[in-house]
Amino acid sequence: MCETHTAIVFFADDRAYKVKKPVDLGFLDYTTREARRTACEREVALNRRFAPDVYLGLGEFRGPGAETPEPLVVMRRMPADRRLSRLVREGAALDEVLRAVARHLAAWHAEAPRGPDVAGHGTRDALSSRWEASFAQVHALADDGSVPDGVTEAQRLVRRYLAGREPLFASRIEQGRVVDGHGDLLAEDIFCLDDGPRVLDCLEFDDRLRHVDGLDDAAFLAMDLEQLGAPEAAAYFLAQYGEYSGDPAPASLWHHYVAYRAFVRAKVSLIQAHQGAPGARTAARRLVSTTLRHLRTSAVSLTLVGGLPGSGKSTLSGALADRLGVTLLSSDRVRKELAGVPAERSAAAGYGEGLYTPEWTARTYAALLDRAAALLSAGESVVLDATWSDTARREAARRVAERTSADLVALRCRVPDEVSAARLSTRAPGPSDAGPDVAAAMAAREPAWPEAVAVDTGGPLDSAVARALAAVRPWGTGQAPVFRRPYMEPD
Repeated sequence: MCETHTAIVFFADDRAYKVKKPVDLGFLDYTTREARRTACEREVALNRRFAPDVYLGLGEFRGPGAETPEPLVVMRRMPADRRLSRLVREGAALDEVLRAVARHLAAWHAEAPRGPDVAGHGTRDALSSRWEASFAQVHALADDGSVPDGVTEAQRLVRRYLAGREPLFASRIEQGRVVDGHGDLLAEDIFCLDDGPRVLDCLEFDDRLRHVDGLDDAAFLAMDLEQLGAPEAAAYFLAQYGEYSGDPAPASLWHHYVAYRAFVRAKVSLIQAHQGAPGARTAARRLVSTTLRHLRTSAVSLTLVGGLPGSGKSTLSGALADRLGVTLLSSDRVRKELAGVPAERSAAAGYGEGLYTPEWTARTYAALLDRAAALLSAGESVVLDATWSDTARREAARRVAERTSADLVALRCRVPDEVSAARLSTRAPGPSDAGPDVAAAMAAREPAWPEAVAVDTGGPLDSAVARALAAVRPWGTGQAPVFRRPYMEPD
C-alpha cells in the first residue's frame, strides 16, 4: 500500500485499489461517503482521458460489520520499475522517455476541452487568486505564527510579476493555450511502458484547478523532476513540450509556472506535516526555496546600457543579452530602420545633423521605449543599447519600467579617453556612425548619471559581463535552470 494526504492505494496481484480518506482539507471535503463516491467516479472518468486502459471502473468493499460499502477506484496495476520517478532516481537515460511524455501531453492539450468557461481560469487575475489562496493556506498552517523562510519575498515577487503582465495572459487565452488539463503531473504517477507512457492520477476534486494553461500543466512535472535532483531533465522536458506544442511563451512564464507548482507542493507538504508525515516540513522548506529561485529568475527587467561612442556599450549589450537570453534593442538600428536606411550603411553626419538632429533622436528613443514596453508586458526582459546621455529620456525609461512592473537596471560603460579614441578611429562601418568629433562633442555635454552602475569595458569582455550580471541579477548563484524556447539549438 501507499498513502497520500487524500487517499490510500492498496496493491494486490495485477490490480490497484484507491480509497479516498474521509478528510476535510478546506480545498476538498471527503467526509461523507457520497462525496467519496462522487470523487471516485470523477477520477475514473477524467483519468480515462489520459490512460483509458488503466482505469477499469468503480468498485466497493465492505469491512466486517459495516452496513454501507465504501467506494474505491479499480485500476490495472502498473509495473513499479517503470515509474518515471524511479527511472530518475536510478540515473536511467531519460531523453527518449521525456520526449514521449512531452509528445503525449502536448497531443492531449491540442485536443483537450477548451472554451470560455475553461479560459476564464487562465486569466492573470485567476492565477493571482490561486496564488493568494495558497499564501493564505500556508500562513494558516504555520503553527507558531511564522511561515517558512522565503514566503514573504515570494509574495512580493509574484504580485510584481502579475501586476505588469496582463497582456501576456490575455494573449495566452487568445492563442487557446488554456485547456482542461491534468493538473497534478507528478513523476511518481507516470509509467514509461514500451508502447508509450501512461499518465495517471489527474486532479479531479476541483475543475478550476485543472483548467490551466498547458504550460502550467507541463511545469508541474518540470518542478517534480527538479525536486528529484534532475534539473537538466526538467529543462529538457519543458523544451520538448514547447516544441511539440509550438508554444512561444517567454522564459519568464515558464519559470513563473514552475514556481507556482513548487509552492502548491510546499503547501501540500505542510498539510502532510500536520498529518504526521516524516520529513514533510523539510520538503516544504526545500520547495519554498525552489519557488523563490524560479520567481527571481522570472522577474522581468529593463536594462539600460549607456555610454559615449567607443565606450563598448554595444559589445557589452550584445554579450549581456546573450548571457541572459533576453531581447536586445539598439538605438542605432532603430534609428536607421525608422529612416529606411540599412543598418550597415553609413549615415555619418556632424553632431546634431542628418539622422542625429534632436527631432530624429527623440523619435528614435520614443520608438525604442514603445517596443520595450510591449515586450516587457509580454514577459520579455529587454536590454536597451543607447547612449542614454539625456536625463529626460532616462526618466522616460524609468516610467516604462514602473508601468510594466519591471526591474530597472542602469549600466554606464566607461573607458579611458585614449581607448575610446583608438576604437573609433579603427571601427569598421556598421550601425553606429559616431566618430571622434561627435564623441568629443557628446562628452562635453554629458550629464551626471549617479544611479547607473559603472562598468569598465577597457579590459576583458568577460569581466565587464560579470560586473553587469552582478547588477542585473544580484542573487548570483540563485538562478534556476535555463528553459530554452522551442526550436532553439543549445549554445
